[in-house]
Amino acid sequence: MKRPTIADVARRAGVSKGAVSYALNGQPGVSAATRERILAIATEIGFSPSSAARALSAATAGAVGLALCRPARTLGVEPFFMALISGVEAELSARSYALTLQVVADHDAEIAVYRRWWGERRVDGVLVCDLRTDDSRIPALQQLQLPAVVIGGPGGTGELASLWADDTAALTEAVEYLVALGHRRIARVGGLPDLLHTTIRTDAFAAVCRRLGLTDAVTVFSDYTGEEGGRATRRLLSSATRPTAVIYDNDVMAVAGLSVAQEMGLTVPDDLSIVAWDDSPLCRLVHPPLTALGRDIPAYGAHAARHLLAVIAGQPATRVQDESPQLTPRGSTAPPRGK
Repeated sequence: MKRPTIADVARRAGVSKGAVSYALNGQPGVSAATRERILAIATEIGFSPSSAARALSAATAGAVGLALCRPARTLGVEPFFMALISGVEAELSARSYALTLQVVADHDAEIAVYRRWWGERRVDGVLVCDLRTDDSRIPALQQLQLPAVVIGGPGGTGELASLWADDTAALTEAVEYLVALGHRRIARVGGLPDLLHTTIRTDAFAAVCRRLGLTDAVTVFSDYTGEEGGRATRRLLSSATRPTAVIYDNDVMAVAGLSVAQEMGLTVPDDLSIVAWDDSPLCRLVHPPLTALGRDIPAYGAHAARHLLAVIAGQPATRVQDESPQLTPRGSTAPPRGK
């Protein structure tokens, strides 16, 4: 977990520490080609000239980083991240740690943030969210040797520590519950398709529907916003094989789906049953209140923060399974009309 130093840059570049200093400070004494190579290596390993000065003033940064590659407007309306961050903050503040939060445009920008944070000693470790398939952040963090905990998995996390929940079991429970009520045409409005947990849920949905003989089961993808979730619902409910039940990958889309169903003259739950993922106050404020798959999200965030602080303290990186989401039936689910 050693932070990069000027000696590391010099060794990688095959030059003296003095040459590195000249290059980083824009002073004469090295050729343009050497300067370019030194700057590229410094960026690659996350070294910043200010890191040496910071090393003199503090052994640790006393902060944990969280860079989120999500549109800011999504973060503002999605209760999951607010609850997760509240749990992280509660755990960190109890340990006299701060949370450094930054919204980034893409993964390249996120990796650049990690390199800067680590090289400038701004953070002692990071939490990584929204794991993707073949995620470029994982090898980059391993190369930096930056302490990290991935919130997601169970696979795709490389050598990094991780905290994950069994989405397959939760999705299977929701489908089996709807089938037990008598539903045969079940649809799912999923989240962003390139997220690993979306893929896990999609595969689980297909597997359980195939096992139960549900030939009209379908997944459509959205972006977690109410606007797109509503559009996806309208398309599903306008189809020739209109589903009698829909599972949504978050609460915001489920609330939007409820509104669209009522707008189209359908009664929930008689004409359409709705199940939301990530139970939140939103699910209990609407009428009828939504059946939901939920868990204690602030506790999940606190667990992730504790796991990261342990990795920062030098404990081995481990993969930890957290509590699985549990199904809470409410007024939005019932046997389909005619059953």
